Amino acid sequence: MTILAPLRVCIILGTRPEAIKLAPVIQAFRSDPAFATQVVLTGQHKEMVAQVMQLFAIEADRDLAIMQHGQTLTDITCRSLQGLEGLFQTLQPQMVLVQGDTTTAFAAALAAFYQQIPVGHVEAGLRTDNIYNPFPEEANRRLISQITQLHFAPTALSVENLERSGVVGKIYNTGNTVIDALLNVAERHPECPVPGLDWSQYQVILSTVHRRENWGEPLQDIAQGFLQVLEKFPDTALLLPLHRNPTVREPLRAILGDHPRAFLTEPLDYAELVGAIQRSALLLTDSGGLQEEAPSLGKPVLVLRETTERPEAVMAGTAKLIGTRSESILAEASRLLSQPAAYQAMANAINPFGDGQASGRIVAAVKQYLAAA
Repeated sequence: MTILAPLRVCIILGTRPEAIKLAPVIQAFRSDPAFATQVVLTGQHKEMVAQVMQLFAIEADRDLAIMQHGQTLTDITCRSLQGLEGLFQTLQPQMVLVQGDTTTAFAAALAAFYQQIPVGHVEAGLRTDNIYNPFPEEANRRLISQITQLHFAPTALSVENLERSGVVGKIYNTGNTVIDALLNVAERHPECPVPGLDWSQYQVILSTVHRRENWGEPLQDIAQGFLQVLEKFPDTALLLPLHRNPTVREPLRAILGDHPRAFLTEPLDYAELVGAIQRSALLLTDSGGLQEEAPSLGKPVLVLRETTERPEAVMAGTAKLIGTRSESILAEASRLLSQPAAYQAMANAINPFGDGQASGRIVAAVKQYLAAA
């Protein structure tokens, strides 16, 4: 009787969004005895990734621990490439999986390519068609696509983007793995305790702001818009978990820190974030992931950006691009807070990002590819 050796797959992650979206993928691979799965952290983020790993009961096999204070994109790329070169030589994976558009994902895909290891790209095919917006994400995902063998696209539009780009490799429409992760956690109905915030007393606006293109004047405009919404609607509170970067934190604290209904907290862990989404009235965010997650829980999303690589949400009516000008923030938030019909139209729109079964489709596609290799 011939005993087949397990298929060697290496899954690379470095940031919290990657950890969230890869957690159900890792669980699916590790539950399949056909695979020997290695999980490698680059350390681009540290504490926030550890929270997600604990929530999903996942342990990493290796940690490159590249994170340094004040690290640049060049630092992250170079240290990831150097660390992964030796690691891939040791582990000899037959497939490397990366997720999304981070610098970790780009560096890991490039490191695999240099050793002629096939790359599987989870959440492939997102596009804004402006390589500087968002920066560096749009360029990262385009570059990854050029050296990927298996493209796991979350939507039909993502498939079209990849086909139009003329990429090599095979394209699969899997749905987005973030829905797998979200539904897993939402079923637990997690709490989100915030000192001083009575969820039953206010309509709570949940916001996250962190993108590089919003640093500086746009960030100040966003904060001023939040102030105007709070002043117009005294029954409304703002929950704003602050990014750890001082460039983001300090302007928001300066403008909003003294308002009694602005609750500026440390970053929420993922379970708390899901609990906050479930309890909030609506979201104002520049986060890509929240554009996908909130609609699954029936929450309208106002996107604080000029472009989005997730136009499916806008086309479906679950999200709306409003930019960063304070007057736009006030006008669009006011519409949803004061017009029930407008609110329900967004809240009840169908989420275009999948059914929560994306991870199983990815495992099946990798197994088929490696079996045929």
